[in-house]
Amino acid sequence: MALLQSAVHRYRLPAIALMLALGLGTPVLAEPSVSESLSPDNLPADFYTFTPEEFWREPRDSYWLNFSNWVIHHEHVQSERIQILGAWADRTLSGNARSLPGNESYLRLGLAAESETGKLASVEPEARFRLDLPTAEEQLRVVLESESDELVPLGERRRSRQLTDDQRSDSDATGALRYLSVISDTINLSNDIGARLRFPPDAFWRATARGDWRLSDWRVGARQRVYYFHQDGWGASSWLGFGRDIGNGWTFLASSEAVWVHDERQFDLAQILDFHKRLNNRSELNPRLGVLGESQPTWRHTGYFADVTWRYRLYQNWLFGEVIPSVEFQRDNDFKEHTALLVRLEMFFSGRILSR
Repeated sequence: MALLQSAVHRYRLPAIALMLALGLGTPVLAEPSVSESLSPDNLPADFYTFTPEEFWREPRDSYWLNFSNWVIHHEHVQSERIQILGAWADRTLSGNARSLPGNESYLRLGLAAESETGKLASVEPEARFRLDLPTAEEQLRVVLESESDELVPLGERRRSRQLTDDQRSDSDATGALRYLSVISDTINLSNDIGARLRFPPDAFWRATARGDWRLSDWRVGARQRVYYFHQDGWGASSWLGFGRDIGNGWTFLASSEAVWVHDERQFDLAQILDFHKRLNNRSELNPRLGVLGESQPTWRHTGYFADVTWRYRLYQNWLFGEVIPSVEFQRDNDFKEHTALLVRLEMFFSGRILSR
């Protein structure tokens, strides 16, 4: 026993030193959770624009508060309805009791107010929708759209965000079955067979090839499309784009597009320089420069434009605001300066279908 006590006394200090070195002799304090760190009591006073006591006060009734609560409530309701509609259509068309992921259906509603040179601001409602449904066959999709790119002039498409609904061409909704094919790791092919949803319907066929490649720091994208509408005849479009990061959070995209307009027997052309930067988790900036042209009666420029889109996420991921100043010089207006300022409020009602 005396020998054991002597050994314990002899090695006690080295053992304590070893435990301290390994951190075994000090208690480990649990780090506070994120919710605790961000609670009103733990955040510094200068974090708020109000006093801590006001945090717990009941909100005052106001027209704006009631209206915003009404909008938020209907966003939740309509998103769920669109998701249910998409799931029902997917199950019905595919004959499968399971809804597949990847549904990209949405309903976009908005108000746009534009003030032009010499004109006061006018407010126009806007509405767009897309129903894009996978079926049980992964390569087959059902696509319904409020408008189709082939039915919109190229110059209007490239300036779409500058325009209010009454400035856009009248377009019919389309519905199609889309068959997807993978040619390689970088090239995809799709074939659509459908009709313009009107009476009498206008049947169409559309084939699109898309490719994406990387060349060093550059991203290269290409798209070739050929289509046939029963009433309008044949058409084709080619798009080529080169993009890269240019530093300080900015990205750059230079794109060229040519569209064959069958009725007028001419090409419409567009060259766009596009810059984009995400300023923070709520806002982004998108300046653009563009040149439009045509091939008849001779190859010539038909217009120049520049615009800057500032887009701000107002609430969650479905309520957005946009401010778009723009200037354009059109041949039809003798290349005189035409300026405009557009303010838009957009709401997205969408739902993502999850596997059940």
